[in-house]
Amino acid sequence: MSKVALQDDMPVPVIEQRDDMGRLVAVAWKGVASDEAAGNDRWLVAVDGSACSLRAVEMVGRMAAVEQGAGVDLVHVQSWLNKEAAETELARRGWAATAQARRFLDAAGVSWRLQSLMGEEAPEIVRLAEALGSRGIAMGSRGQTAAESVLLGSVAYKVVHLAKSSVLLVR
Repeated sequence: MSKVALQDDMPVPVIEQRDDMGRLVAVAWKGVASDEAAGNDRWLVAVDGSACSLRAVEMVGRMAAVEQGAGVDLVHVQSWLNKEAAETELARRGWAATAQARRFLDAAGVSWRLQSLMGEEAPEIVRLAEALGSRGIAMGSRGQTAAESVLLGSVAYKVVHLAKSSVLLVR
């Protein structure tokens, strides 16, 4: 990617990761107030742009705002894109889906980092939480009926069963 911002309000990511085919599979940004607090002082919050995920950000953001040195890691996971689409869409979609979440955290004075990843949602969320040593994972739960969960599956359900750390589901 060029060192010029990808679009007017989106800065160039500080980290880019590629797979063995050269396809962009992860990008990351640090917020303006982002510090290097790590591990148990940070929650990982999965954000998909929905109202439920924003409520999870708000809840964790309020908790982090009262703790010295606490912060939030946001993650947006997308389904697989081809190599050409990944070059522009991975960063753009992740940045757009987390706009409200980032604004809320900035206004609350909470440091944040953002990662936009490509892959299957639940395993990627759990893998990232483990890699970062997160205090826990927070995410919205859309409240599907039992039949919808069986037919469609639930990312939240899968995360709860895969995660070794605490999972906070917010409706």
